[in-house]
Amino acid sequence: MQSLLSQQVIEDACEWAIMHGVAFRQADNTARHCPFSIAPMTMKRDVYEHLLKVTPLITKLISQVSEDHDFLQASLGDLAKADPFFGRLMSLHQQAHGDGNDRRYPARQPLLLMRTDFMDDRQHGAKVIEFNGIAAGMGPFGQRATEFHAYMQSQWPATYQHWLEESHAVPAENQGLVQLAYAIATAAKKIQADFNAKGKPTFLMVVQKNEDNVYDQHLLEVELQKLGLRTVRRTFEQLSTQLSTGENHRLVLDGVGAVDVAYLRAGYQYSDYWVPELNESICCHTLSQTRLFIEQHHVALNATISQQLATSKSMQMQLTMMTAQDYARWGLNLEEALLVKSVLAEMKPVNNTTIEWFNTQAIKHEWVLKNQGEGGGHCVFGEDISAKLAQLLFGDYDAWALMQRLYPHEREKPTIAVRDGTQKLVDDLVSEIGLFTAYFNGEPVTQLKGYAGYLIRSKPASENEGGIHSGKGILDSLTLVD
Repeated sequence: MQSLLSQQVIEDACEWAIMHGVAFRQADNTARHCPFSIAPMTMKRDVYEHLLKVTPLITKLISQVSEDHDFLQASLGDLAKADPFFGRLMSLHQQAHGDGNDRRYPARQPLLLMRTDFMDDRQHGAKVIEFNGIAAGMGPFGQRATEFHAYMQSQWPATYQHWLEESHAVPAENQGLVQLAYAIATAAKKIQADFNAKGKPTFLMVVQKNEDNVYDQHLLEVELQKLGLRTVRRTFEQLSTQLSTGENHRLVLDGVGAVDVAYLRAGYQYSDYWVPELNESICCHTLSQTRLFIEQHHVALNATISQQLATSKSMQMQLTMMTAQDYARWGLNLEEALLVKSVLAEMKPVNNTTIEWFNTQAIKHEWVLKNQGEGGGHCVFGEDISAKLAQLLFGDYDAWALMQRLYPHEREKPTIAVRDGTQKLVDDLVSEIGLFTAYFNGEPVTQLKGYAGYLIRSKPASENEGGIHSGKGILDSLTLVD
């Protein structure tokens, strides 16, 4: 067994993480470092370059789908009936956009800040796990992880080299924090220019009450402040009494003034809209209407209601089941469409036919059952799927989908995972790569043609939940080999 790290290295690494904001806030307002690997994963350069080529095309597709309001309403009606939360979103979408006979276009300007998560399957190659179109966080942490491994390479070169998977691997550049901030600042300045406004543009981050993932958020705010933006944070509950309408549909925040960009780090679950004190007859009505109110103003917005619908698991399934030729509706040529199709893993709807197929013919460990939930903890695997399918009512089926389970390459060399200041040798680590992209009003808006950096999350292959915040994942970075 390989020797573990000295306490000096562990303390140094943990202190670097805390000092650079790679942490979660605790209930007592102390900080706990984010779990991390001591050395990066390795990917073949051609796989990575393929993902760099295809991911902006996925964002182009989603950007166009999210503004195709007739298609959203026609294709997600069954989901709205099966999933109460998405039923609420569809109701808000109809309030905002009307229907095909009375189509309305609210003043909001769509800013799509998206993270597309992939795994490099041993047999099928790199495939999409999911689209993240609302509250797609941890871009700042992704860049910090790359910087952390560069620090380890410089400060503890022997340790770094010992645990590096491939001795000749080259770090992949990561500007996740810088590029996301650049995209947001660009959108803010365009909104300001629409009003011939002067002074600092204002960035509003809509956050959850008692948020513990604040440091990832604050890193983005600090970067925006460097670019000349003023940043403010509010919950939906606060905004429900603090927003008003200025001239020409300008969004105005009490005590602050006009808002140029609204960025939602909340709003992907019912609890973000629920306030017991309001004692509402219809759950979450007031705060969901606050979200709708934002949409009705001339402000750069991520995520719009339609972006959230367009990045749902149900929409991912429908796009997966379409032909490449079908994508022409949204402006993709056949070559672009085939590239997108090349990374979409097989998905199937849940219905009586697929349930019978799964129970009688499927190789169960090759599938995962997903609902529409965000944030981890919503998947059912292997033998447990049959039991879950048996529990579902017919009316629940459209809220779920079967998806090909991905089995990425295990890291060839064991590594050290550090969590809560304690190191652990992991010999079956697998990784997930999330690529960030940014589009504003349907056009790429970063210095890298829409690409905006990456996030690597690794976990033991034996663990199902790989989230850093909500699972057994650790923060990681990427090196490339030819």
